[in-house]
Amino acid sequence: MPQVKIIAKNFMDMVASLPAMKLDKLYENAFICEAILRSLPPLAKKYVLQMLYIDVPVPAKSMEEWVVADGFSKHKVAIDRLIQLRVLTEIVDRKKETTYKLNSTFQINLQKHIVYGWCLTQIDYRDDLLIGYCSGVLPREPMPSNITVRLPSLEDLEAYATEQWECFLLHLISSTQAERTTNFSSSMMKVFQRGLLSQRDKEAPRLTESGFQFLLMDTNAQLWYIIREYITNSEERGVDSANLISFLLELSFHVTGEAYNSNTLTDFQRNAIKDLADLGLVKLQQGRKESWFIPTKLATNLSISLSDSSSRKQGFVVVETNFRIYAYSTSKLHCEILRLFSRIEYQLPNLIVGAITKESLYDAFENGITAEQIISFLQQNAHPRVAERIPSVPENVTDQIRLWESDLNRIEMTPAHLYDEFPSRDVFEAACDFAREYGGMLWDDSKQMRLVVKADILMQMREFLRSQKQ
Repeated sequence: MPQVKIIAKNFMDMVASLPAMKLDKLYENAFICEAILRSLPPLAKKYVLQMLYIDVPVPAKSMEEWVVADGFSKHKVAIDRLIQLRVLTEIVDRKKETTYKLNSTFQINLQKHIVYGWCLTQIDYRDDLLIGYCSGVLPREPMPSNITVRLPSLEDLEAYATEQWECFLLHLISSTQAERTTNFSSSMMKVFQRGLLSQRDKEAPRLTESGFQFLLMDTNAQLWYIIREYITNSEERGVDSANLISFLLELSFHVTGEAYNSNTLTDFQRNAIKDLADLGLVKLQQGRKESWFIPTKLATNLSISLSDSSSRKQGFVVVETNFRIYAYSTSKLHCEILRLFSRIEYQLPNLIVGAITKESLYDAFENGITAEQIISFLQQNAHPRVAERIPSVPENVTDQIRLWESDLNRIEMTPAHLYDEFPSRDVFEAACDFAREYGGMLWDDSKQMRLVVKADILMQMREFLRSQKQ
């Protein structure tokens, strides 16, 4: 989805931004090494696996020979990504020849994880070849079923995660819209809502331009934005960001719906789990003696790519050529999101009916939502009955949305100043040259010797004209 001000980074972008010492500390965790490997572009994965048991630097020229001639651009992207994540170290010797070597901490722990951290769980014969199916050893083992009771089904768990997440988003739109309050402290809500809400003295919080754009993102992108803010502000809460990233990535390796003992968590992890439960990433349960947490799909999808569509929800919106919208949903959140750019006419228990109008779109544009974001939202959330059509949203509707947006952009207001009555043509031409040099020229009339410049260079223009009089 096109995004103007909000860039939802995934964990790997956050890992790349960590200082070198924290990165090396992060790579001491074998599951982080595997998560990094999973996140890499295909060619970068190939390089890591090829160099995994090479202990000497590999010449850059040799690595270039590993790809075909027309794959150099992908090669460069792979190398850049590996260097960003400090998986590869670039070495330039006195002869200015470049070599690459795997990060020793990453290399050793990934080797151990592959050799000792996997177990053979199933053997199969196919075409006379012995094939082994392996499953990873989890950071912590699930609790036995005789201890845990009444675990929610996968359907109930997904409903819980959706309800928690939608409750959080409704609080973001307006606390009065949410059917119940969240358990977040006011300080934690400020962390999650940073950049999405603004508040003036004695006024209720209002969505910012970024906040409106945030609501039109898919759940994965929204989640990444919130988790990024959570990690960014971890130091203020006395939590090491590298430890938090490590725990969150470990959490993504757990199995959805399984119960894990809360006693295996450290103090900071227990606090984090409570915050994640309010967001719907995990569900907390208490037994007679033990307590446990159950990861939802929101948690286990933390390390997937933004472009991965496997976790996308089924669509619910049908847009007709007459600009009417039919949303087959029981969600109050869906109704509030559609209200951002359309006029809601009536709502039935499982159906929201509205219309896209010029006035509703102008309100959306004024709030910072773009035409492309609206169109992308309608396409990504198209009902299965129309999702397979090309296009899934009628072309006359998408074209008109773009035209209405362009109507607002036909005139651009620029603060400016008019200069006339120049003492001579030489002074006028010198002033024009000065304005062009500073990038402030807007309009000039050489016959009448009139000049319009941007207000940004007003002070410089005054000094220049004063010097000309002298």
